Amino acid sequence: MSSPDRPAPDPDPDRSNPWTTVSSRPVYENPWIAVREDQVLRPDGLPGIYGVVHFKNRAVGVLPVDDRGGVWLVGQYRYPLHAYSWEIPEGGCPESEAPEETAHRELREETGLRAGRLELVATAHLSNSVSDEFGYVFRATELTQGAVEPEGSERIIARRFDWAAAWAMLQRGEITDSLSVIAVLHEAVRRLECK
Repeated sequence: MSSPDRPAPDPDPDRSNPWTTVSSRPVYENPWIAVREDQVLRPDGLPGIYGVVHFKNRAVGVLPVDDRGGVWLVGQYRYPLHAYSWEIPEGGCPESEAPEETAHRELREETGLRAGRLELVATAHLSNSVSDEFGYVFRATELTQGAVEPEGSERIIARRFDWAAAWAMLQRGEITDSLSVIAVLHEAVRRLECK
């Protein structure tokens, strides 16, 4: 609903690309990412540069919800942030693997849990001003416990939290990973809608 102070948004915005790529050169590449620098003409017509990070895998996260309403999070130290992080189990999904397969694999590796039911609840561009990283968020239920199978590069603690505790962690800013924030917010909406 619009008001005199706030006009309604344009229902048909111009969706054409206002950027012109003049040239592009690779800057760096490893097995997970490729970085390129583009010489561009900006939307205002002036020359500029744009650095783009291409992710070779898609991001997949999964929120395990048990039959008592509790959720499972994993804690680990995140090297780029120089900080400890509580988040949902997640990892990279190669092109050769379906996102659902990755969700099952990451859930098993990081928590030991197996899901009888997996539901896609969201997709997202995770940092679209500088990267093309695309993410999938799943909700896992009908859980059974098995052995944890961590990768060698991971030192992870899996822990079950009552829903109120997980929600409070998000509200206090203790959960900051984007896939995890999306998952917890979706779960909160789901619980409100089910009341």
